Amino acid sequence: MKQQKALTLKTLTKSNVWEVQENDILRMWETAEKDADFKDNRRHFVDVIRSAFEIEEIKIDKPVVIQKYEDRGFTIASLHITDNDSGKYGIKKRPIMRVTDLTYENIRHISAAKLIEVLDRNFGGGWDSLSQSIQDIIESGFDISTTTLPKDRLHKPGGMYEKKVNDGFEVLEITKGAWVEAIFAKEKPEVEKPVAKVDDDDFRDKYDREDDEEDDEEEDLPDDKYGDDDDDDDTFDEDKLTEESYRTTFDTDPEDLNLEAEDVTDDDDNY
Repeated sequence: MKQQKALTLKTLTKSNVWEVQENDILRMWETAEKDADFKDNRRHFVDVIRSAFEIEEIKIDKPVVIQKYEDRGFTIASLHITDNDSGKYGIKKRPIMRVTDLTYENIRHISAAKLIEVLDRNFGGGWDSLSQSIQDIIESGFDISTTTLPKDRLHKPGGMYEKKVNDGFEVLEITKGAWVEAIFAKEKPEVEKPVAKVDDDDFRDKYDREDDEEDDEEEDLPDDKYGDDDDDDDTFDEDKLTEESYRTTFDTDPEDLNLEAEDVTDDDDNY
């Protein structure tokens, strides 16, 4: 099995942050403060941590106040989240108590037994009483199946109940009068998505082949595909330049082009 690298503030996400506890966060923070770019990334680190942890600044540093935070389950530590804070904070992992606490980020970080506990605490109406959005979140991390049978038939030997339990499913039974709805839950195995890798040599070979094919296509083109200017020169024949070739568009009788000034009189000279 591939060993996972230890998480740091820089590798922490809103999903894997659910894998760590308060002391882990404090250790990561102390280590990250030594980095030169810590202050530039501090706001991002806090946003990620807050998605899974409650963080409260302790503005009054007195034993009685600190004791109240500890009674609420907070771990007290020095964290300079801003440049102007008191430097003392309480941090506590957000509990997953109700179905509304379930998210796509944390659903894969709880067990099937924990899910059954959450469902049992919030139920009453059965699987169909959950909103579609909550069902989608749960089913993104668990295989879910349900059945509703009379009480005396639910635990029948060889039946669905027995098969599911033997297959590793956790089960929640919800009584509905003389009937019982059984909800079965089992964690889905995480499947790594394959990453497509393109080999550079294959990539170049592919396009080299395409270029060769294009060159072959151009060689096979017929000579008259785009026309040939030399063809016009070959068909040119000076002997065909006859008198007809010079006929103009004016087919006018020369007599109509009499330009003599017959109407010019002496009066015209006065002008």
